[in-house]
Amino acid sequence: MSVPIPMVDLRAQYEPLEAEIQSAWRDSLASMRLFLGPNVQAFEQEFAAYCGVEQAIGVGDGTSALHLALRACGVGPGDEVITVSHTFIATVEAIIQTGAVPVFVDIDENSYTMDVSQIEAKITRRTKAILPVHLYGQCADMDPILQIARDHQLYVIEDACQAHGAEYKGRKAGSMGDLAGFSFYYSKNLGAYGEAGMVTTRNEGFAHQIRKMRDHGSEKRYLHDIPGWNCRLDELQAAVLRVKLPHLDQWNNLRRERATIYRQKLSGLEIMTPAECSNREHIYHLYVIRVKQRDELKNWLSERNIGTGIHYPIPCHLQEACSEFGYTKGSLPVTEQVVQEILSLPMYPELRQDQIERVIQEAGSFFTA
Repeated sequence: MSVPIPMVDLRAQYEPLEAEIQSAWRDSLASMRLFLGPNVQAFEQEFAAYCGVEQAIGVGDGTSALHLALRACGVGPGDEVITVSHTFIATVEAIIQTGAVPVFVDIDENSYTMDVSQIEAKITRRTKAILPVHLYGQCADMDPILQIARDHQLYVIEDACQAHGAEYKGRKAGSMGDLAGFSFYYSKNLGAYGEAGMVTTRNEGFAHQIRKMRDHGSEKRYLHDIPGWNCRLDELQAAVLRVKLPHLDQWNNLRRERATIYRQKLSGLEIMTPAECSNREHIYHLYVIRVKQRDELKNWLSERNIGTGIHYPIPCHLQEACSEFGYTKGSLPVTEQVVQEILSLPMYPELRQDQIERVIQEAGSFFTA
């Protein structure tokens, strides 16, 4: 039996950082300042500087980050938010949790991000915001999205949960819209050891509102100005993220190097490799190919101990959780075609060349079997 190649190997990243992370945790536990303490405050400043924004607010997870960003813009019942269906359900959950209605547009077939040509036709008097998703590590086409938003006086909230360090025309993900939400789920390019999230913004008023909302609507203990939530970033996760952040650019570069090897060596097969759009720097949170015989290839690789995934097999507009919004099969044809063909191959900074070669060899053997 061949040695397994996982889709993601978290231990390979943890082991060289173990001593530093354990030391950071010991310090946090010794102080017993376990939430909204010095690590959270320092990480907020460090991540804001990394993204090139003035404000970053640590929250409990990426879903909360998007939800609070929407709330800060005043999105609520009766409003509509334009977004995509080809994303993790959390994007849509965040909209629904405000009482607003998600309005779906299709995706661009090459980038898998929002098809900007469809946005204006979806705008109504109830539209309050546009929520583009930077998917798989590549930014959506932000300039036309921002222009449409300006023309129609709409907010733009970036879903940057898969785009830590990705760039669009030299600007970092999380720095272009009115606000952005990040997830530090443990498998992300910058991942905690549990749940964690962040909202970024240049707007001090939004930041002030979100800081209250994440902590039961309170700025001072037992004084609650507004109804809020309990979704604070905790000190132990912030400590981990502070250790990891200085390595993020190097890890992203290693992902890009591995993506280049994949692209070059898969080129002769009946596989569509990811498109890296001009003026965008893809950081390959996931390496997603398209292949007509997706399920057969997935099973073939699984039988040979190679891990793969499908991100995401059922689009949000066809999920039972979204049935009330009236979408049916055929509503978003590009999305519905793409989800039948996508397959995520192993991708992480520590993935060795011999492992990549084996993935490519086994994929090749599938087409010649």
